[in-house]
Amino acid sequence: MSDEDTRSGTYAELAAVGPYGVRPGHALITMVEPHPGHEYAYNRWYEDDHYYAGAMAMPWMYAGRRWVATRDLQLLRYPEKSAIAQPVTAGCYISTYWITAGRYGDHMRWTVAINKRLNRDARVYQDRTHVFTAFQDHETTVYRDGAAGPRDFHALDHPYAGLVVEVVDAESPEGRAELLEWLRTRHLPKRLAGSPAALVTVFRPTPLPLDRMSYVKQVEGVDTRLTLLWFLEADPRECWEDHFTGLDAAVEESGLGRVELVAPFIPTVPGTDRYVTELR
Repeated sequence: MSDEDTRSGTYAELAAVGPYGVRPGHALITMVEPHPGHEYAYNRWYEDDHYYAGAMAMPWMYAGRRWVATRDLQLLRYPEKSAIAQPVTAGCYISTYWITAGRYGDHMRWTVAINKRLNRDARVYQDRTHVFTAFQDHETTVYRDGAAGPRDFHALDHPYAGLVVEVVDAESPEGRAELLEWLRTRHLPKRLAGSPAALVTVFRPTPLPLDRMSYVKQVEGVDTRLTLLWFLEADPRECWEDHFTGLDAAVEESGLGRVELVAPFIPTVPGTDRYVTELR
């Protein structure tokens, strides 16, 4: 089939209408555990094929980055009894993607269709477990330095040295708005001040479509959960004790929710198998 055969006037029609801003209105956050003995094969499949054909080539998914938790980073995670990962060390790779605001429905139609095609064409690596995979809607971004520095839409392209993923559950669906406001106005500005984290993006999960792939479980905590992504200018191992211990205690003291996961990652090096030998 030639390039000419695959062209359609539909593409021109779609490009002419609808939102096309740069803000990350939505995200895909997917934390995955390759099965023991499949670490190399999984890494090569994801980086050589799926990151592109199953993500970045899709309409309205405009930025992405992969991160990895080596064994020493996995051992920093808490709480031990996590509603997200069992055991809490599960999920040594995480990928984060930004989706253009207002384009979630359009993107979902494409992603369901392309993943069905990838499965049919045997281009999906099965020896892995989805630990925490969810599409999410952007709620807020809190910056350490105000108007200075990269914005949230730059975050997956800027060379940040680390990522901390924090998942917080409100006590009730009604309480999530209050938890979000406390995070936005009080907790996050205080924790960011003088820290190596330049910004924190906050998302809330959305249900996966009913025709999702069978190996991806339905999202839990849709009405109560918030996902925080802390973007670090330093390796998380260098600043963990001073800046990232005790996040669970601070939320508990507020009476507004509970922390279900705090997990540090560092960026992968695309096109290499760096860190694969350090996962176990």
